Amino acid sequence: MDIKGIVERMTLEQKASFVSGHDMWTTEEFKELGVPAIFMCDGPHGLRKQEITPQDQTDIYNSIDAVCFPTACATAASFDKQLMYDMGVTLGKECQAVDVSTILGPAINIKRSPLCGRNFEYVSEDPYLTGEMSASYINGVQSQNVGTSLKHFAANSQETERMYADDIVDMRTLREIYLAGFEIAVKKSMPWTIMASYNRINGEYSSENNWLLNEVLRDEWGFDGVVMSDWGAVSDRIKGIASGLDLEMPGSQGVNDASIVEAVKSGALSQEDLDKAVTNILKWIEKFIEHRQTETFDRDIDHEKAVRAEEECIVLLKNENVLPLGDAEKIAIIGGFAESPRFQGGGSSHINAHNIVSAVSVKDNYSDNISFAEGFPYDADVKDEAKYAEALNKAEAADKIIVFAGLPDVFESEGYDRSHMRLPDCQNELIAKLIELGKPVIVVLHNGSPVEMPWADKVSGIVEAYLGGEGVGEAVMNVIYGKVNPSGKLAESFPIKLEDNPSFLNFPVARHKVNYAEGVFVGYRYYDTKKMDVLFPFGYGLSYTTFEYSNLKVDSEVVDITSETRVYVDVTNTGDVKGKEIVQLYISDKTNAVNRPVHELKGFEKVELEPGETKTVSFTLDKRSFAWFSEELNDWYAANGSYVIEIGKSSRDIVLTKEIKLTGSFQIPPVIDHDIQLGELLAYDKTRAFTEQQFAKASTQFSGEGGELDEMTKAMMEYMPIRTLRSFGGMTNEAIAQILDELKKLI
Repeated sequence: MDIKGIVERMTLEQKASFVSGHDMWTTEEFKELGVPAIFMCDGPHGLRKQEITPQDQTDIYNSIDAVCFPTACATAASFDKQLMYDMGVTLGKECQAVDVSTILGPAINIKRSPLCGRNFEYVSEDPYLTGEMSASYINGVQSQNVGTSLKHFAANSQETERMYADDIVDMRTLREIYLAGFEIAVKKSMPWTIMASYNRINGEYSSENNWLLNEVLRDEWGFDGVVMSDWGAVSDRIKGIASGLDLEMPGSQGVNDASIVEAVKSGALSQEDLDKAVTNILKWIEKFIEHRQTETFDRDIDHEKAVRAEEECIVLLKNENVLPLGDAEKIAIIGGFAESPRFQGGGSSHINAHNIVSAVSVKDNYSDNISFAEGFPYDADVKDEAKYAEALNKAEAADKIIVFAGLPDVFESEGYDRSHMRLPDCQNELIAKLIELGKPVIVVLHNGSPVEMPWADKVSGIVEAYLGGEGVGEAVMNVIYGKVNPSGKLAESFPIKLEDNPSFLNFPVARHKVNYAEGVFVGYRYYDTKKMDVLFPFGYGLSYTTFEYSNLKVDSEVVDITSETRVYVDVTNTGDVKGKEIVQLYISDKTNAVNRPVHELKGFEKVELEPGETKTVSFTLDKRSFAWFSEELNDWYAANGSYVIEIGKSSRDIVLTKEIKLTGSFQIPPVIDHDIQLGELLAYDKTRAFTEQQFAKASTQFSGEGGELDEMTKAMMEYMPIRTLRSFGGMTNEAIAQILDELKKLI
């Protein structure tokens, strides 16, 4: 495709229409110029491809028959980058088979609050995990010459007023938490497209934010693909094009096309900016049409892949020696989700699933001793005494009780946020009645985000299945019957109650603004730093075997900031069952250069071990592993000094530590003016000696001639601005000005 020639031959009117979608899912076509249309579809855990007919382009229940893989809330719990890559490869092949150029995902907004209605579609509360997992997924999809659309860029962590709300967030928090996952994914996988979010960030819509789309995304991170709008996210189309928004989706039925033509003619929009957008879209189209490959969408084979994927995602949260089940045990399965599992969320990611497998539909494959009673419905909070009685009757005859509980579709979905973290009352009430029978009760959860568990300390087992795709029923049965050893760990913290969440006082909006007052203290960064009890911590998950960690080593205990260092730890399976362990590496900053979380995840690996087997797991750390974002420098910064490498089974179960010294960095210089505090000058290496010399005489005002300052006075002086020496040190304005001039020379 001669892209330059096509741009030169295009009329202004053609260019204006080309940067708008032709309809809900396709780009504009110009046969006379050799420019075909390409089709994109919703994802990211399956293909929601709509047929090209006006009546069903937006009907989420009228898409093609497709395979629904586990949603992001589940796959994140796998901590398995290879799984994400392989899932991406499969989806990429499916796209080629049905002529889809780009799958609209992954969605990687940070889980700021458990109430976000779209959390099931997002990865984690942690940006590092988010970025690494999504990069692997993107690389998998794009290895099949199919594009992805990394979304929603950026800070789109709620559904309430999502098209209008203004996120008020400081630069450090934005960089460290809400942009960092996107940065990792862009740099490691270079998605073909990025989707600008609906919301405003500090007063400016994402879709027309030049700093976000041009300065950060393109100039700083090197992104060279298409930036498209979320569907209906465009406010000012002219400003958007100038700020780096290439494609408006869907089209505006010609309204904005006419505005673009008028803006170029009047000089309000440069021809150069419009041509950039056109060129970017043409490059995207070229990538797909010139690398078509023949693929077969074998839904039955891919269904089996979806089952295997969910097996890696299931998290065993509690097990008082009741799992795995034996085939001779009498089991009562209770709950509507056992017969009609909730395996995906509502909204644009809804897949028309090929083969939904429930636990009830496959129970006979595991034992002849399984009974079932609905007890409560899967789709509503409705108490039915007759169904309660049936469930209790079945449970009384059983050795163990398995309750399949969860959140109905109406409780969490795209478009609105949850108002609480509770399960339906009918479920909690029946679980309480079952516990009273005195038999082991195991709860299996189908939910897209954390829920309160008032019965957590009374049941014998808890299995978190999340929204595990169309094969979730089979995967859960494989886990609870021991055919698969659970290996998932939580990619988000489960607070005891909603009020414990750090965003509680500022979620979702107040007068159209969202105040990110908790700053960088999101999720475990808050709970662990505050030493607050949680229901289940970040990174937590049990196994049917046990693991021991040993022999933590680093290449060097003195690390230069400009180089990488390797960390090694041995992991041994000390049980009698083959299993997989997720090894987590956290960094704890001990320099006190800035207020930071007690630790942050900077590495993770999933390793499979036979009983008695030991493997060495290694991690690579670089400057960013230690750094925080300095608004003073407008850059990432890591201070010289002490850092602790922590190896953990979860964020709360740190089993090995090693202290290292970071060198080769620099001190952030203080701002020299008459308000600078004496303590700042004494803490900065280049000004310490001069400060001690100049203010030795001034200190006699406090201690007397030749006296020593007591600790209280030293502390008071540390936070005294230099200007106060007029009153307490007897200095003139001229003397202070002279000292400031000398200090500036030292910086």
